[in-house]
Amino acid sequence: MSTLSLRRGPVSWCGGVVLILASALGGCSTQALLADALAQNQQTDEDDVGLAREASAFYLKLSESVLREQPGHARLGVAVASGFAQYAYAFVAFEAERREAQDPKGAQAERMRATRLFARAEGHARRALATPIPDWEARLREDRMPSLSPEQRALGYWLAAAWAARISLSKDQPEVVADWPLAQRLALWVWRQQPDWGEGDVAALLGSLEASLPGGQLAKAQAYFAQAQQASGGRKAGIWVAQAEALGLQDRGQWEAWLRQALQVADRHRNLANAVMRERAQWLLDTADDRF
Repeated sequence: MSTLSLRRGPVSWCGGVVLILASALGGCSTQALLADALAQNQQTDEDDVGLAREASAFYLKLSESVLREQPGHARLGVAVASGFAQYAYAFVAFEAERREAQDPKGAQAERMRATRLFARAEGHARRALATPIPDWEARLREDRMPSLSPEQRALGYWLAAAWAARISLSKDQPEVVADWPLAQRLALWVWRQQPDWGEGDVAALLGSLEASLPGGQLAKAQAYFAQAQQASGGRKAGIWVAQAEALGLQDRGQWEAWLRQALQVADRHRNLANAVMRERAQWLLDTADDRF
């Protein structure tokens, strides 16, 4: 699912390595310090996708284990939920797509793994959001969500993104697909309270969700993407990729133009998110004849 934006790469763990030894002391204050360090250390300018993939599993397992000891730590909850969602998208679901033509069984196994990882991200976000808002799901169903703090908006975004991604990989399960409007509504709550959240991430997610709905309004989806582009300042290749995949499949020329724009943005603004999206954009262009 191309709407996921790797704003914070799950690989920046080096600064917390020394603290791993200290965590063996088991003190509550030490656990809190480690949780803070892990939550703060999620941002990175790393642009080597292979290195990121190798380091991610360590970071995620460590962060998850600390979160179990500090379940109310909102920022770490965001880091873990976003980390699992991004790992599933960038390194597992994408691999399934690339393997589909040559190895359908292997691709299916990767899709199943991605589904489990998205569910894991979703679960962490659900639990973290339930700490300050125990009845958030009932409020979601009734469309009466309260005002959200910055951390709660982040949890709402990553929950909506992981939820929608899991649904998109579970189209043969009607009971799962039935929750699609709830994922969209949650993203809308974040967007209504902060339309530029994530420098365009939530607007791009809504653009993709709107375009994928049966009977979705393409003009409305395009408006979301335009807002996302403005909020990003032209620095996010992922928005161009998401736009191409959501809106460009009826027009190969436009589709290719948007993907080439993604390549240019990734080359100008080097970071992990753009490196991942550059790989995806190039792969889509290389396999264009299979899509048109």
